[in-house]
Formats: sequence, structure tokens, C-alpha cells
Amino acid sequence: MACKIAVLGDINGQFPAVFTKLAALQTKNNFSFAIVAGNLFANPTDATAEDEANVRALISGNIPVPFTVYFALGTNPLPEAVIEKLQSSDDELCHNLHFLGKRSTMNTAEGVRIVSLGGQLDPNIIAGHSKDGHLPFYSETDAKVLRGATSADILVTGDWPEDIRARSKVVFNPELQPRSQQCVADLNIALKPRYHFSVSGQSFFEREPFFHMPSEDTDGLYPITRFISLAAYGNASKQKWIYAFSLDPKASHPVSPPSGSTICPLVPSEHRKRPAPKHREAALVYDDGSRRGRKPHKRRKFEPKGPLSLSECFFCLANDNIATHLVTSIGENSYMTTAKGSLSTSETYPKLNFPCHMLIIPFSHQPTLAAIEQEERQATYAEMQRYRVSMNKMLKTQAGEEYGSVTWEISKSSLPHTHWQYLPVPADLIRKGLLEAAFRALAENYHWPAFTQEDVGDGFHESSDFFRVLIWDPQNDGETQTSLVLRFDEKIKFHAQFGREVLAKLLRLDDRIDWRDCGQTQAEEEQDVEKFKKAFEKFDFTAD
Repeated sequence: MACKIAVLGDINGQFPAVFTKLAALQTKNNFSFAIVAGNLFANPTDATAEDEANVRALISGNIPVPFTVYFALGTNPLPEAVIEKLQSSDDELCHNLHFLGKRSTMNTAEGVRIVSLGGQLDPNIIAGHSKDGHLPFYSETDAKVLRGATSADILVTGDWPEDIRARSKVVFNPELQPRSQQCVADLNIALKPRYHFSVSGQSFFEREPFFHMPSEDTDGLYPITRFISLAAYGNASKQKWIYAFSLDPKASHPVSPPSGSTICPLVPSEHRKRPAPKHREAALVYDDGSRRGRKPHKRRKFEPKGPLSLSECFFCLANDNIATHLVTSIGENSYMTTAKGSLSTSETYPKLNFPCHMLIIPFSHQPTLAAIEQEERQATYAEMQRYRVSMNKMLKTQAGEEYGSVTWEISKSSLPHTHWQYLPVPADLIRKGLLEAAFRALAENYHWPAFTQEDVGDGFHESSDFFRVLIWDPQNDGETQTSLVLRFDEKIKFHAQFGREVLAKLLRLDDRIDWRDCGQTQAEEEQDVEKFKKAFEKFDFTAD
């Protein structure tokens, strides 16, 4: 059963007024409990005589706490009187008021699992975890130990997780930026909390929900985390200092990412330390425009219009069978993955030593680029071109002018999910005109219309289906391309593997025309992926 919870920001000693407000709210909301995520007490160095009197009155029970309240360890040292009482009372300061502790895991009577890491990081604590449970400092070991909790409904931390604002569209311009720490990000990644609360002085920040990748531990479901940082009570700009919500700790994670959510923005520390790129495990962002009462986000409108649903499409992560280990880079509007059953092998391009048959895939589940809403279509096309150009630059760095590239696309209204395929090609095949001739010759053999040399951009102004080829010569810069277009209608039975067939014949890889005949073990695929990511690291604009 869902329970109603209230979370508060810094109180800074104003708890008599706050508890009075909570009592008034309780009559209408019937909260199960509340959490003070920041400083409950004023800093002892600045405390007034009134603050000290209020502390004594609270401990003696003369300031009523209307229902169960848990308070975290903030950045202020706790008053001595508070420490003395907590040490003798199993962390119960007075009736209904309980200390969460510096580093703690607990389950409430309602079954809600709360994990708390209080204070701020002290890098000078090097001999394991901090010994004093009441000083407002923690070590990286404290954070690491809490990862053993394995899960949390609510995570409370004084510091923000590193990179939490990445990929967020929420405007946040505080006078003082909150502290963010990598060890808190690692803790979030490990626990995958439903809610993560922190504090941010005079400002309020609520990030878009983000989802963690499905795994065996999550039964293939998508854990969702909502990060909220609360302003202090009584702040001058009247930013939100209290956050109320309902939580059912027994509720299942969703089977697909919810509307308006984003990929988890947090990068594990091990990905930062190794030489591979600072990539994030890939995922998609879905938004049906509803945003639960909020203004629709015009850039994301994923309404499947192809013959397959999101859960069936091999290019959408709502499909349980998608090979997420093949994904190499995630952008704002598209992502890049190595091709399943790659046409090329790690021996095809000796100067690369990996297949480099790549797919560039829009997030939007649409059969063509033209079917995507205008603003997103333009941004998607631009980013897909950026991926193509980055790949070209990587090729030139790895192999000089040995390899050019070919990118091909089928823009057909009956297909499930549009995408581009990218493949290196020996440069002499381009300069001798053999690559272009191969496409023209096979189309002629099939008695299809002739190719024309023109740029159709994002395809919005095209009135028919078409096949597009983009050819890059390494003697040119990464952006210069030759664009060939073959238009066709429903009278022509266009072969979906046409581009692969042309290149298989040209590269003498005839036995690899059908991708289903080119299977690898997952370990082999992962090895090729890692080789590619290492080569692409400094060209991957999404890792900036």
C-alpha cells in the first residue's frame, strides 16, 4: 500500500515553526513520516540564545513533533546537547524524532527502505570510514560501504551525485553551486533508489526522472530514480522547501521508460578510470507529450507509426531482446551501435582491427526521418550527420587516407524504425568510381530507377520513398560528401539488404550478405565493441 511522505530541506534551527506547519499539514495529508534532508539545527557557532533554548525544549519534549520525523546529518555540527541525548537513546532525540545517522540503512514500519549518507565528503579521511558518527563529514569508504545495501526506496545525501545535471533540461542557476561527488554517483548507481533527496541552500532543483538499464537483478525492468534537491525553509526567494509524494515500496519497476524520463546521467567511477571513453550505458528517452500535467516537451514525441510497437522494435530499448552491449555512444537525439552480424570483420580493415560496421539510430520510433516532428527532426538529422563526420575523422586518424566511408539509408514508410548504416571502404574504390558504379549497376540489374546525385537533407520535402547513399573520400574533410538518391514507389519491391548486398559483392564478402549468417558470441562482440570505443573515444562528442 502506498504511504504519503514529506521531505524537507534545511531547517537551520527553525524547527518550532516547521513542526507547527507539519502539524497543520498532517490533518489534511495524513503523512506516514517525514524526513529532514538537511540541517535540522542551527550551526552551534552561530546559534543564538533562543536557538539553544529551543534545543533544550525539544529534547525535553516541550516542542511537540506531530508525527514520525527522521532527520539527516547536515553540514552543521550537531549541538552538544543533541549528541549527548542521541548517544544515550538509540538515536531517538525525543518522541517522534529520530536521527538517521551519518551512514545508515533502515526500513520504516511501512516497509520503506531509507539509506542515508550525511555530511560532506572529507578527502582527508583516509583510514577507512569516519569513526565519529556525529561529525558532519564522511569518507569515500563510508559511501562505498553503503553500496552493500543493494537497494533503496529513498536515498538521502548531503552532497549531490556527480553529473546529475547532465542531459537535464531543467534550468538551475543558484548563487552557490551544490557540492557533487563521484562516490555519491556510484552509490546511486548501485542502489537505484526510487527517490534521491539532497539540499541546495536557497534554491530548489527537481531533475527529470531517469532510468537505469534493465538487468537480471531488476528482472529486465527499468528502475526509475527521481532526484530532488530542496531549498532551505524560509528562503528569501520562496523556493520549494518541502516535497510531498506517495510511495508504494512494493510497486514493481516499469517495463519501459516512462514519458519524459532520460537515460541515467551518472557515470560509474570505473568508467572514468579506465582508458575507454566516458560512455553511459545506452538507453532511450520516451515522451508521449503528456508529461503528467506538465507542458509537453516538443522535442520528444515517440508515437509509433510503423508496423512494430516499441516493445517489438529492435532499435528501441523497450524491446527486451535488444543487444545493449553493442551500443557505443548515446547522444541527445540519436545513438550509435555496432551492427549485429556485421558485414565486415576485424580482419577486413587491417589498420583498424575491428569491424566498424555501425548503425546510427534516431531515438524516435518512426519509419523515416521525415515522419519525425519538425524541431526534433532537424536536431536528429544534424546529430546523425555529426556522428558520421566524427566517424570519418576517426578513420582518418587511424588509417590516414587508406579508408573512406559509405553511409546508406532506406527511407520507406512501411519500415519500423529509420536508421543509417556506416561502413569503411578502401579509398581507391571511391576514387576510381567503383563504389558509385556498384550501386548504380545493381539497381540497374533490378530494373529500378536510376540514382541521381543530390542532397535531400532530412527528407522532409520528398514525396516518395527513397534509398540514400553518402560517400566520403578521405582526401576531403570529414563533412564533404557525395550524396546519391534512388527514389521508388510501391510498385517496386525494394530489397531491405540492397546496400549490404552491394558492399558485400564489392568487398568480396559475398558469404556475409545475410547478417544472420555472421553471428558472434557475446564475448566476441564485446571485444570488438571495446576496440571500437577506444579508437572513437576522442571523437565521441557525447562524452564531452
